[in-house]
Amino acid sequence: MGCGHDLHSYSGRFLYLAVVIDVFSLKVVGWSFGETMTANLAISALNMALITRKPGKVIHHSDQGSQYTSVEFGKRCKEMGVRPSMGSVGDAYDNAMAERFFASLECELIDRRSRKNKTEERLAIFTWIEAWYNPIRRHSGLGYLSPNNFERKLNENNQIEINFNPLLPVETFSIP
Repeated sequence: MGCGHDLHSYSGRFLYLAVVIDVFSLKVVGWSFGETMTANLAISALNMALITRKPGKVIHHSDQGSQYTSVEFGKRCKEMGVRPSMGSVGDAYDNAMAERFFASLECELIDRRSRKNKTEERLAIFTWIEAWYNPIRRHSGLGYLSPNNFERKLNENNQIEINFNPLLPVETFSIP
């Protein structure tokens, strides 16, 4: 899943962040910063995701933003064997996973302290994604595991135990 978002950041200026999120594990697998929201920003995030994941068949779902409907983005998807998917216009729930990520980013990082410049802002966001969100931040939808721990447990014997409610017994899921 891909999404781009404007962040009210340093000195009242905007910094744009495009992310690619693995829908299964909620892990941010690709991201890119820019001063404008362009197709190249979305393509950079997609490229990072493709390099880090090396997927077989994959679907890239996004909103109807111009960066995702552009010819350039479509060409890159075709070159890499990525099937683009977009939701309907005006569907508020269609990109809810990405919007939830950005809401967490703004609440947990952006709104807490202002930064002096773009470099500070980029470093703070990088650290939040790579040192907090992916490895540590727990998600109820992952049985209160972080994305990295969810994937790690899944890779151990293709099986994962997920406790969606700490008060209930653990369920075991197996991947055939």
